Amino acid sequence: MSADGRLAGGIIAAGEGRRLREDGWPMPKPLVPIAGVPLMASVVGNFAAAGIPSIVAIVNEAERECVEWARGRFPGLDLRFIVKTTASSLESFLEVVRYPSATGPGPILVSTVDAWCPRADFARFVEAARRRPAGSTVLAVTPFVADESPLWVRLGADGRIAEIGGADGDVVTAGVYLVPERVRRLTPPAGLGRLREFLGWLVKSGEPVYGDVVPKVIDVDRSSDVALAEAEALAATTDGADVEQPRRNRPAMAGANTVGRPTKTGGTAE
Repeated sequence: MSADGRLAGGIIAAGEGRRLREDGWPMPKPLVPIAGVPLMASVVGNFAAAGIPSIVAIVNEAERECVEWARGRFPGLDLRFIVKTTASSLESFLEVVRYPSATGPGPILVSTVDAWCPRADFARFVEAARRRPAGSTVLAVTPFVADESPLWVRLGADGRIAEIGGADGDVVTAGVYLVPERVRRLTPPAGLGRLREFLGWLVKSGEPVYGDVVPKVIDVDRSSDVALAEAEALAATTDGADVEQPRRNRPAMAGANTVGRPTKTGGTAE
């Protein structure tokens, strides 16, 4: 955190959104609505609920309209953009965490734009992550598995991650990360191409990496994920401020995503 205790925020939104386009969604992925609220707005709202005043977001060069949309939607927010088409999730992550924070040196909280979860759960994760030992990397993890290639995690009794990237585990990563200043400046070894590989390298290197559980995080990659997230949004016991016109811009559904007990067919892929 900065000298006054504030966290910086970062949003990774540079993916192509290919599977959503194939399902009929014509807009850039950050603008795909969940219960009427674009994914980008949901993440910005999560950061606001957690008291994070300054955000940097990365979008690819085909998503420049997201920049103007966000500036019009959030005129009073310190929201900065990196417009760059990156080669990998790790490159996007490093662009965001290395960007100079308006809050000064300190940790940054990073969320992928497609990691949808209830706002109150997001804020509770941030509170829990702040309580971890100084200098730790903290990952949001979830027992709810709804992704095609989840990143499995095994947790120790104290919440420290003992293993990441195995064939199975206790929970899966959820696309939200608290990254300390020191890790923001690390240079990964040559050959790492994906964010999940970087996270695995941190754990194997003995870095203090913890997991804090968020009950349900939905990785929005397909129309079935949109439907699943909308059902959660509409069922949430909130004030309803983020639920508006849930069927707006919805393409024809290709199918439904039914998720029960955690299985190896689902989490957030880095």
